[in-house]
Amino acid sequence: MCGIVGYFGHPDQTLDTLINGLRRLEYRGYDSAGIAITQSDGKVFVEKSIGKVVELEKKIANIKNLDNLFTGIGIAHTRWATHGSPSTINAHPHQSYNKKVLLVHNGIIENFAEIKNNLQTKGYEFYSDTDTEVLANLIDFYYSGNLKQAIQNALLEVRGAYAIAVVSPLEPTRLIAAKIGAPLVVGMGTNEFIIASDVSAIIGKTRDVIYLEDGEMVDLDVDTFKITTFDDKELLKDTQYIDWNEEEATKEGYDHFLLKEIFEQPKAVIDTTRGRLLPNEADIKFGGLLDINNKMSTIDNITLVGVGTSYYACRLGEMYFESLTKLPTRAEMSPEYRYKTTLSGNTTWGICVSQSGETADTIGCIQEMKKKGSLVTGIVNTVGSTIARITHNGVYQHIGPELSVASTKAFTSASLLLLMHAISVGRQRGLDFTDAENLVRDIALLPKYIQSVLDHNKDIESIAHKYYQSQNFIYIGRHYNYPIAQEGALKLKELSYIHAEGMSSGELKHGSIALIDNNIPTVAICTQDAFFDKQVSTIQEVIARNGPVIAIVNDDDNIVQNFTPDIIRVPKTLTSEIQPLVSNIAQQLFAYHIANKLGVDIDKPRNLAKSVTVE
Repeated sequence: MCGIVGYFGHPDQTLDTLINGLRRLEYRGYDSAGIAITQSDGKVFVEKSIGKVVELEKKIANIKNLDNLFTGIGIAHTRWATHGSPSTINAHPHQSYNKKVLLVHNGIIENFAEIKNNLQTKGYEFYSDTDTEVLANLIDFYYSGNLKQAIQNALLEVRGAYAIAVVSPLEPTRLIAAKIGAPLVVGMGTNEFIIASDVSAIIGKTRDVIYLEDGEMVDLDVDTFKITTFDDKELLKDTQYIDWNEEEATKEGYDHFLLKEIFEQPKAVIDTTRGRLLPNEADIKFGGLLDINNKMSTIDNITLVGVGTSYYACRLGEMYFESLTKLPTRAEMSPEYRYKTTLSGNTTWGICVSQSGETADTIGCIQEMKKKGSLVTGIVNTVGSTIARITHNGVYQHIGPELSVASTKAFTSASLLLLMHAISVGRQRGLDFTDAENLVRDIALLPKYIQSVLDHNKDIESIAHKYYQSQNFIYIGRHYNYPIAQEGALKLKELSYIHAEGMSSGELKHGSIALIDNNIPTVAICTQDAFFDKQVSTIQEVIARNGPVIAIVNDDDNIVQNFTPDIIRVPKTLTSEIQPLVSNIAQQLFAYHIANKLGVDIDKPRNLAKSVTVE
């Protein structure tokens, strides 16, 4: 959610490094931004603004004359409001009442009210509505000449999830960061260090990073670089190399990151499947799962966990697993999983899906599953992320950065990986060679199918422009296309702020059909599968009630075109399992073009964050 950047290095590069880092973190979603840089004269330069980072840049445009006073130490932040509305006062960094401490924070301090009340009895005054200012003042209260000791003492009192970066005018050459339950990574540059919420803020400087684990902190000072536990045990941690570059994090001529990422999907599929398809054996190989093969043989049920787009991938995956493995499988929404009575145990395999690898609700599910003795693996895109580290094993998506808040290529990749998991397990449990061979062959054709849809981008744009002023949409599909309809509705809501519902076509007549009139378009996925005739009947029911229909059909369809003029054609796949992934590309383009016509902020929709790192 919020974005943290900290810099320890060259004085003349401090400001630019912090601002560039904030720009890289804009995709996470935010409502305000701020910066603090310690100075050699004992002062601290602080500036904040509401709105985009560019508003902060305007405020600091004329402060280059301070470069000679900068120590090379600074912190910066993009805020996504939790405690208190977006405002300059509530923006980070927060300075303590006695001005000993400045702090940026990602997360939530759950017991902030209790701590605040206690500090008020000791004479502290508060100016913001945030929980972060409370933590800054708590560190200030414990400060008696050693910033690290003050932070350690303060964190003993804190409950919640947080990543923090702290500086002090009393120790102007020192930068300290710590974390529990929120991501924090340290970039290892040449005579410089960059601390950030994720690697996108770092790769402009270095691709060598160290990920901090919960209960760890980094202490940077003149001639000092230490990573320790909160109780001061020094740690030696390995450096990891980020395998994507700065160019991959640019728009490369596209109007929006989202459109670029939609069009990257043929390559994303190739990268997701590279080295994993075994066509001659009609099988799948995951290097990240090889050493748990014995454990997998004891599994008798599967739980797939995700939230938002990842949850709809899990819904699709549930159908894949039950069809191909015959194992009882359920998709669970991660915010609800821990609060249900579940069947998890040592014969359960939990697969947790998160593009960022930092989704707080999903991390909580992993911890709960592991307590119950389940095998837990992950499907993530971000190398070194929390979920990649705390699961027993896992599979990376390898699709490069996805910077638009709304997920496109990550959904396709995650859904495909769940299908590949199901094929792999199915082959161990009696899945027929020919059936598996057809699936593996169809996966190899998926980039071609997707490209065919992308080639019809202009046609989809024309239909989207016809309907962009509609205030409500219904999306319908059957079987594999049911979660795809839900995902299509979600994408429209995220991007355009238009209300949309995704549902099973069979459910429509059981209540929701009451909504149908000439003002509510229905997007109907009607490709040629076992449910085609049923879907055609549902389309006719909608049309009979004067409801406009946008139908996603196969290229050779000559039936649905008789009922509605608004047809989006997609290639017919060899297998029914691959077809929904192709149809969904059309939905992504449809949502994009509606949002673009409305002129909204496509890459950073209001109120949304790319990585939801608090519960």
